[in-house]
Amino acid sequence: MIISILLLLIGFGLLIKGADFLVLGSSSLARRFNIPELIIGLTIVAFGTSATELVVSIVASLKGLNDITFGNIIGSNIFNLLFILGISALFLPIKVQHSTIVKEVPYSVIAALVLFILANDHLYSENRPNRIGTVDALIMLSFFLFFLFYIFRNMKNDNQEIIIDPKAYSLWKTLLLIILGLTGLVIGGRMSVNNAVDIAKHLNISERIIGLTIVAIGTSLPELATSAVAAYRKNSDIAVGNVVGSNIFNIFFVLPVSALIHPLPYQLTFNTDITVLIAGTVILLFFTYSGKKAVIERWEGLLLALGFIGYTLSLILGGR
Repeated sequence: MIISILLLLIGFGLLIKGADFLVLGSSSLARRFNIPELIIGLTIVAFGTSATELVVSIVASLKGLNDITFGNIIGSNIFNLLFILGISALFLPIKVQHSTIVKEVPYSVIAALVLFILANDHLYSENRPNRIGTVDALIMLSFFLFFLFYIFRNMKNDNQEIIIDPKAYSLWKTLLLIILGLTGLVIGGRMSVNNAVDIAKHLNISERIIGLTIVAIGTSLPELATSAVAAYRKNSDIAVGNVVGSNIFNIFFVLPVSALIHPLPYQLTFNTDITVLIAGTVILLFFTYSGKKAVIERWEGLLLALGFIGYTLSLILGGR
């Protein structure tokens, strides 16, 4: 099992570095074609931060490991919301924009509710299996396209800038970065999934719990680093936007893409985890309205982080 743990960590490292190389190479290529910074930020950079979840979910879907697919996405969202925002607020109280409070955060609640409604087919017919199928995936993707349109329109109207590394590399270096990035993502994704399954078998725990904990945390490391650094540098918009945007991206893009490859049977036990996700988002909204309005204080960040620790312990000790 020690070898499996080491290989899992190497897989996470390849995923993170692969996503980094892909963003650098793709951004450089986009600049060579004079694509605006705004478009690069909304597409390439946004994709790069969630590329780890996307690749792992696709690999799991291809292997029929549906519990890891759902666990990775739902678990990553819970980790993003409770732990990453909590740790970020501990660095420095986070000021949240009004538009984020009234639009983006509620949209992430809608994303979780849509997942719950589409996955629980038994609510409409006792004979229908619970799963995310092709039609469900297309519905989710339509929500994602609407979200992209909303973000693009708002950023265009507000003239907000996305700060991206200004370097434009030579064509050969650009292509090399893209190839290395894709290679790292593919190999890292396979290593992460395969060894996560091996660890689950060694520990005699379900693939669902591995997906909700180890895999989810590993694939969310880029978001953790980004939000923590952003909060430390007082870039609150990036810290919060990174988490909320990633959560919406995971449900409305990563999950449906995986479902289009292979329909995903859904375990009803995931309903508890979706409930935790929805409750956590509602608590986040409450924090932004209590005390100093639109500010997540340090003590509130501590509560969020402790909430994640308690949730994780309940998973492991409860053996769900």
